[in-house]
Formats: sequence, structure tokens, C-alpha cells
Amino acid sequence: MSRILRAALTETINAYPEMPERAEDLYLLADRLEDVRRANLDHNAALVREASRRGAKLVCLSELFAGPYFALDKNPLWLPLAEDAREGPSIRRMRAVAADSKTVIIAPIYEVDARTGRRFDTAVVIDEAGRVLGGYRKTHIPCGTNEQASFHETFYYQASDGGDVPADEGTDANVSDNPYFPVFETSLGKIGIAICYDRHFEGVVRSLALGGAEAVLCPAVSFGKKSEEMWEHEFPTDALRHKLYIGASNRRGAERPWNVLFYGHSYFVGPEGRLQNSSDHPELVIADLELDRLIGSDTSGWNLPRDLRPDIYSKR
Repeated sequence: MSRILRAALTETINAYPEMPERAEDLYLLADRLEDVRRANLDHNAALVREASRRGAKLVCLSELFAGPYFALDKNPLWLPLAEDAREGPSIRRMRAVAADSKTVIIAPIYEVDARTGRRFDTAVVIDEAGRVLGGYRKTHIPCGTNEQASFHETFYYQASDGGDVPADEGTDANVSDNPYFPVFETSLGKIGIAICYDRHFEGVVRSLALGGAEAVLCPAVSFGKKSEEMWEHEFPTDALRHKLYIGASNRRGAERPWNVLFYGHSYFVGPEGRLQNSSDHPELVIADLELDRLIGSDTSGWNLPRDLRPDIYSKR
């Protein structure tokens, strides 16, 4: 029996309806952050249930899904939104949704590590029983400016320290020996994660592939002309080179008060090319990943792992 994984990506934006019109009025949210979080949890829980109703067994939510993309300026207002990666409100809610819908969920949150106090951009893996299998901490953190806006992620969280996201007892699911790039053995297949900016670095998907990943999920918040152009090229190239599936989830639309346009374009791609989106829902992309097609010869006749010549490349 062939292994076909029906997977879904969300393509949505901040669901809190009472965001201020002006950035200088964000202080009005200081005592309403839990309302912001709750609105986004409700919205994304409904999307997971809808994806499940359409047959999806794996759902990847947006980067920092429990709030707006706040890194467009430096504002300590958002620091209390960080939460524990096992027992924080977002993960408690998604645990329940996963168990109720029998769906594996990739839940990217703003994490504060209870052991160290450090903050990270972290994607938590929750299985269909509602158990936390662990998580991936974003490895590369951007700070810069493009033609639309500036982004200041280094103000809010640091790069991965290679530390683990505590899994529930008895769920030793990480099968990679690289602490920075875990790969999770789920009931659906071996899943790796790269978050947004990570996709630009050549070693990320290679490390996940070497760890055994069959599918890599890339939740993102991306905007800007060059980013949009490269979005269409980077994932197909990595899927081909490393013989795996990639699901790229990006926000779509603009969020007050910054009004930066996130271009969306979420999609799945495999080593044979882009997959058809079977969803007519405006905030869901759904595709069938034929995992057994990763086994055996490439239809092109190429054998990239065999013919690779690492001995001749420059070392930096």
C-alpha cells in the first residue's frame, strides 16, 4: 500500500480585529495581548479542523501564528507574548485540537525557554494524540530593510542554541543526530522544519535530508520584491537536490498598523516538481505527498548523492 500523506498549509494573517490604525497607538494593546492570542488561536484552530475535514493529516501553521508579525519595529510590548513550548496557551490549545481532529500540527510560536529565559522563534511538533514530540528553533535570524519595510527579529529572539524543546515523556521522536536540525519520526513520516529566513542557507535542507527527513515544512512571514521572486525558485531546487517534499507557508495580506503586504504564494513541491493545490479554501493549501516516490531511481536518470564530489569544493 502506497504512503500518501495529505498535508495542509495555512495562508492567513493576524485575526485580532481591534488592531490600532497607527503604530504609535500599539500601547493600547498592553493589557490585551491575551485577547490577541485568543483570536488567533480560535482562527487557526478552525483552519486545522477545516483542513482535517478535507482529509489533511498534517497541518503547518504560519510562523509566529498566535499574533501579528510584530518584528516590523522594535517594541517591548510584544515580549510578554512569548510562551512555553510545552505548556503555554498556544500549545495547550493546539494539543487539544490535534487530539480532537487526529491531526499532526506544526505550531510555530514565540517561545521563552522556562529553563534559561531565552527567547526563540520555535515550531513545535504535536502528534495526533496531542503529545509534544519536540520542536525546532529558528537557526538564522534576520535584521534588515527592503523596499517595503524594516524587520528587527534580533530584538525579540536569538538564533537557535541547539537546545532541545522538551518533548512529552515517552515520545523520543527526534531521529537526527544534529541538535540544530531535528527530524521527527511521526506516524505520517519523517518531518523536518526550516523557518522563513532559514530557507536561504544552503546547508539547512541538506542537514534535514541527512537526518532522514521525507518532508520539510517552512512556515514564513515574507514580503518584498526579491523575496517574492526567490520564493518561487528556492524550494523546488532544494526538493530536487535532496529528494524530498517541501511545504512553504507564508502569510497573505496586510496587518494593521504596519500595513506591509505579505505576498502569500504558499505551495508544496517535491522532487518531480510543484504539487497541485486541491483546496478551494482561501486560507488553506492542501496537497497529497506520495512518500513512496522518494524511494528508487530519479525519473530524470540523475543520481545526485552518488555523483556529488565534496572533495573538490572550497572549504570556508
